Amino acid sequence: MAEGPVRTGKPRGNLPPLDLYVPEPKYRPGDTVDYSHLQIPEPGLLARPDEACEAGATWPLTLDMIRVLDDDHRATGPWDPHLDPETLRRMLATMALTRAFDDRMYRGQRQGKTSFYMKSTGEEAISIACAHALAADDMVFPSYRQQGILIARGYPLVEMVNQIYSNRADPLKGRQLPIMYSAKDYGFFSISGNLATQFPQAVGWAMASAIKGDTRIATSFVGEGSSAEGDFHAAMTFAAVYNAPVVLNVVNNQWAISSFSGFAGAERTTFAARAAGYGIAGLRVDGNDILAVYAAMEWAANRARANKGPTLIEHFTYRAEGHSTSDDPSAYRSAREAEDWPLGDPIMRLKKHLIALGEWSDEQHEAMDRDLAEQVKAATKEAEKNGILGHGLHHPFHTMFEDVFEELPWHLQEQAEQAIRERQTKWPEWKE
Repeated sequence: MAEGPVRTGKPRGNLPPLDLYVPEPKYRPGDTVDYSHLQIPEPGLLARPDEACEAGATWPLTLDMIRVLDDDHRATGPWDPHLDPETLRRMLATMALTRAFDDRMYRGQRQGKTSFYMKSTGEEAISIACAHALAADDMVFPSYRQQGILIARGYPLVEMVNQIYSNRADPLKGRQLPIMYSAKDYGFFSISGNLATQFPQAVGWAMASAIKGDTRIATSFVGEGSSAEGDFHAAMTFAAVYNAPVVLNVVNNQWAISSFSGFAGAERTTFAARAAGYGIAGLRVDGNDILAVYAAMEWAANRARANKGPTLIEHFTYRAEGHSTSDDPSAYRSAREAEDWPLGDPIMRLKKHLIALGEWSDEQHEAMDRDLAEQVKAATKEAEKNGILGHGLHHPFHTMFEDVFEELPWHLQEQAEQAIRERQTKWPEWKE
């Protein structure tokens, strides 16, 4: 019997040995940060194609970056959405309210009132601008840093805190991890801890809307790390094949939990450039410029509503703080990265824009921040009456067996009774 080739792992002939490339971030803790490698274009230079254009007309935009606010805090170029000052002030207040809410919930977690929290510091413009550009009844399939959409749509802060504290007023009955909100009446689909599942869900919802002849579109958000998941590519395929009325967003905040964007493919090209591979429209936008984000989402939403198909938007931004309260970013990135981020802070940029227009002032901003902090404080105190972590004020114990079957099967009924007996034996002082 003839023997096959012997594989020794050694080079053959003059062929060099193969090398495996492993991406490495440019900066580690203690390193000096230099963002000169980033290509940040001047604002206002990119053309705005017609919303009904061929998808290929947008592909040059996926390698560039849509920007509106210039260094003098003025809106410039064809992507300027020309929003009135009152709308801009409302967007500014919503961003500031989202940050105030994040700050208080972060402190609450550190005080032991909840087990977990995730802030959206530095990324507020993305959720707030998108909420304003969408119709109120468009369906949102969020990731876990889009709390600003709920706030922009008027979801009560008290109810958000109840969900975070998993207390007796929590409409989800304590069945979700804190920050994984669900608000059906506000078009906000339940957040999932399984990364990127929301992308194909959004596409499927959009396809169903088209099948029914509805007028509502869907949108979804993932981080750049989650774009390496198979669900991302499945969603892109279905969106392209069926021309789904959906806007798919990649929030490129440079870091997943502790791995930088290179592990998701950022070193090869932009995330927006993936649109070309699927034959759909794509945009890349300055995620800290709320006017640019609004303009991009409005363009993509109008395109979807006109039956011209899906759009992939990359929001280029930076996660200013830890991935969550369980994360310490100082262990894997330079502390100077957030401070030196060249696209600035979205709240400060809009504030300075309004001041440049003569429609705002530092004094008004300080007064607004104080008022918003009091609003969040009052909502938190009200929610705390319904209980915090470890308080015993939660939904009745038996509810953990409910809401799956219309009628509880006999075996689950037995399990429920056993669990309740054991609980009463172990903690007789706890009442339902």
